Amino acid sequence: MKIALVGYGKMGKIIEEVAIKKGHEIVARLNETPTVENLNSPDVVIEFSQPEAAFTNIKSCLDLQIPVVCGTTGWLSQKPDIESIAGKNSTAFLYGSNFSLGVNLFFALNEKLASLMNKFDEYGVQLEEIHHTHKKDAPSGTAITLAEGIIANDERFDAWKLEETKDRELGIFAIREDEVPGTHKVFYRSDVDEIEIRHTAFSRNGFAQGAVIAAEWIIGKKGNFSMKDVLFS
Repeated sequence: MKIALVGYGKMGKIIEEVAIKKGHEIVARLNETPTVENLNSPDVVIEFSQPEAAFTNIKSCLDLQIPVVCGTTGWLSQKPDIESIAGKNSTAFLYGSNFSLGVNLFFALNEKLASLMNKFDEYGVQLEEIHHTHKKDAPSGTAITLAEGIIANDERFDAWKLEETKDRELGIFAIREDEVPGTHKVFYRSDVDEIEIRHTAFSRNGFAQGAVIAAEWIIGKKGNFSMKDVLFS
């Protein structure tokens, strides 16, 4: 498989290592807008760039009918437009707020727990995410996915917000510390006890492995997908 990496920072370089070990070829390593000339005819694009560049990068690839796997967070207000572009161009787009197998299992566990706790008003809910100081968006895409999973399964909430849970808004504490790959916690707290689920990443390798698996999976498909489709369909 020929892979073009759009966004060749720390994540892009780890994805390159994982892909080469699996026998794939890297045909482009870009930190500029992808074009037909600099992409070098890939089978798939893996996009891990910056929030301000993601929409243009993805659109450029989809307009060339190249499937895209995207892990950039912080641009999701434009995601419906990208999904429409993928459909019009008869190609495929897959967005993942987190590509780690463990995190995607954590997402499923979070939704199940939220559906159980929906009946127990005595338990308040709070989310916390910790990432490295270089991460530009807050809260993380993973934390937003967790919050959306709770909101979909707990009728007490309509939306999420930064900081503390209040009324019908589910709170997310976003903490930035040196060189933390990513830790996410969900707390259910009452006056007498607390239930906590947590996922802690030890390195970025799990994200990279999942991104390459998603790129392998998306070849030959048309439409818009998520890691749920890759792992559980």
